[in-house]
Amino acid sequence: MIQSVLLAGYLVFWGAMGLAPLDSQNWVLSSILPLTFVGALVFGRRSMPLSTASYMLIGGFLAFHTVGAHYTYAQVPVGHWLQGLLGLERNHFDRVTHFAFGLLLTYPLLEVFRRLSGARRLLLFYLAFMTQLGLAGAWEIIESVVAQLTRPDLGVAFLGAQGDPWDAQHDMLAATCGTVVALLLTAGWQRLERQEPGRDPGLSEAAL
Repeated sequence: MIQSVLLAGYLVFWGAMGLAPLDSQNWVLSSILPLTFVGALVFGRRSMPLSTASYMLIGGFLAFHTVGAHYTYAQVPVGHWLQGLLGLERNHFDRVTHFAFGLLLTYPLLEVFRRLSGARRLLLFYLAFMTQLGLAGAWEIIESVVAQLTRPDLGVAFLGAQGDPWDAQHDMLAATCGTVVALLLTAGWQRLERQEPGRDPGLSEAAL
């Protein structure tokens, strides 16, 4: 039931953000992978069901990406606000989203690896960390390929580099930092639950 509400909420939000995006072609390109991912989650929910917490975390990341796709990452208003507030040289909403990629998608990945491999604790965390690192790099490659295959101005909008020659590396670093924070939070939660035997499992080893 909760999963259906989350799915409906995302589709409504995606539809609303799809109305008059800043760059319609960028919106279409940026929506392909998320919609494919959501479709895979829907069709795979019986064979690979995830916890409600995981679906909520995934929904949170998709919301970040959808906002970035609507405005293009370089033009997201909240990013401009942070830029002025903190005296930054560029709009860092793309960095925030890459950090959210690591922070919000690591726990769902832990669940998937736990069910597929039966790995526990350190091995499970290692698998999740290396996979997130690989996915962050793969995304940068996909972005560069799309940029080369489209018109130059759309490629720049899709990449969102904003003149940073190390944009890909900085994005990967942000995703890696988010992953490390997620793993530390998960480990801390597990330790807390081991100290309180009567505690509701939640984000615990029982779920992993």
